[in-house]
Amino acid sequence: MDTRTLIYLHQYFSIPTVSGGTRSWEFSTRLVQDKWQVCMFCGDSEIHGIPAVNILKLFNTKNVSFKLNVIPLKYSNYMSFSRRILAFLSFAVRSSLQVLREEKADLTFATSTPLTIAIPALLRKWLHGTPYVFEVRDLWPEMPIAMKAVRSPLAIFLARQLELIAYQNASHLVALSPGMKEGIVKQGIPAEKVEVIPNACDNARFNISETIGLEFLRQHPELSGGPLIVYTGTLGHINGVNYLAYLASHMRNIIPEAKFLVVGSGACESEVREASSQLGILEKNFWMWPPIPKAEMPALLSACTVATSLFKPIPEMEHNSANKFFDALAAGRPVVINYGGWQKEILEQSGAGISISSNDPKVAAIQLAKFLNSSECLQSAQAAARKLADTVFDRDILYKKLANVFQKVLNETHSGI
Repeated sequence: MDTRTLIYLHQYFSIPTVSGGTRSWEFSTRLVQDKWQVCMFCGDSEIHGIPAVNILKLFNTKNVSFKLNVIPLKYSNYMSFSRRILAFLSFAVRSSLQVLREEKADLTFATSTPLTIAIPALLRKWLHGTPYVFEVRDLWPEMPIAMKAVRSPLAIFLARQLELIAYQNASHLVALSPGMKEGIVKQGIPAEKVEVIPNACDNARFNISETIGLEFLRQHPELSGGPLIVYTGTLGHINGVNYLAYLASHMRNIIPEAKFLVVGSGACESEVREASSQLGILEKNFWMWPPIPKAEMPALLSACTVATSLFKPIPEMEHNSANKFFDALAAGRPVVINYGGWQKEILEQSGAGISISSNDPKVAAIQLAKFLNSSECLQSAQAAARKLADTVFDRDILYKKLANVFQKVLNETHSGI
């Protein structure tokens, strides 16, 4: 098979040695194995200044067909939404200039958010004729509008126009959940042009010996001695992680030995810390850690009893495809969520976890305690999580779907369709 060249656009590209989602990393390594020359264009907010040469060493092989183009960019979840918009536009302009200088490319793959990641893909198509596949990780501008982060009628109009242009000009689209596909189709895009490829389970990384989890607890004795409930990820406005602090406060009266651990950072970190402190549970049955590298996450999840995925009760968030949900499944751990939608349906149908009240932490604590107190329920949920990870959401299975999308686009391009 001849080598094909892919321009890969992901502003938040991350690698296993730091915190953050590694979907693009995992797909890139498999694309390279399939003889793709991958040219990644990303910001530096997620790789924290790690030299590109060190990142290439992670491939553990010589002559890697992976080119990393890092665009320095000041960005964090702590920034106001208006400042983040400026950062998005800055990346779109600067990456476009670099993408247009690439001499050869068979295909562009742009993964959002932000929606502005479509701009360099569009320009490459219009000026060089390179087809692109657009991946939708969150429905923008639907999400920021629902959060009231975007209020200006002009800004909403422009964002919706960019969304429509990005969809219409893409040769194919990838949605990370069925709900996201529905949102795309509502914009007039044919359903057959949209493939659902959710986030995935890295089973080789997370399916580890139970002894590793036991060793983790031995090193952190404050977390041992009872059920361990963890939250890993962003502490943003949309997550409402302070809800977990109120739940933990009620849990002290039900299962006093239960421990809660929040691992992450974000705009609401101080709010969560303040809530847990005022409730008198901080470092009593509720701990907060900064983000840890993805490579260290398997040990943490092996040590926990259940993992949580949390969002405020916003209907649009029910379409999410949070990495933490799939990491928990890959570790064979039950998932506890406080929202509805397709993930709730999966948990109910498979038995791999439970959903709890989204607006009453006392009720949620009672629901969670009932689950934690049943060894039969826990064991059954662990087995169900393992089965889902191996048979439905395995990374290799989902990568093949993406590879098929790419091949379909190339075939259509070469045949002039």
